[in-house]
Amino acid sequence: MMTRIAVTLILTASPAAAQTRPSSTDMTCQQTIRLVQARGALVLGTGGMTYDRFVRDRSFCEPTELAKRAFRPTRDNPNCLIGYTCYEPGAGDWFGADD
Repeated sequence: MMTRIAVTLILTASPAAAQTRPSSTDMTCQQTIRLVQARGALVLGTGGMTYDRFVRDRSFCEPTELAKRAFRPTRDNPNCLIGYTCYEPGAGDWFGADD
C-alpha cells in the first residue's frame, strides 16, 4: 500500500517539474502582450534568471494591492509595455500623501 502511494505521488509531481516558464525575451512585444491579455495573470521570465508575475489589469491583484505598468525586454523591443505588476503601496503611493 505504501509503495502504491509513493509511486502515485512521484507520478503526479513529475509533470510540474517538466514545465518551462515562458520568457518575454523569446517572444515579440505583441506576442508577449497577447499572452498576458489571454491568461490574465502569469509568471513570465524576463531574461536570465529573472521573472515576475504579470497581470492584464488590477482585478488580478489582491484587494490591498495596486497595479503599475510593467515594461520588460522582448525579442524585438528592449522596453515593451507587456502589462502590469501588482504591489503593496507604501505611504507615499496614495494621492495627497505627504512625502
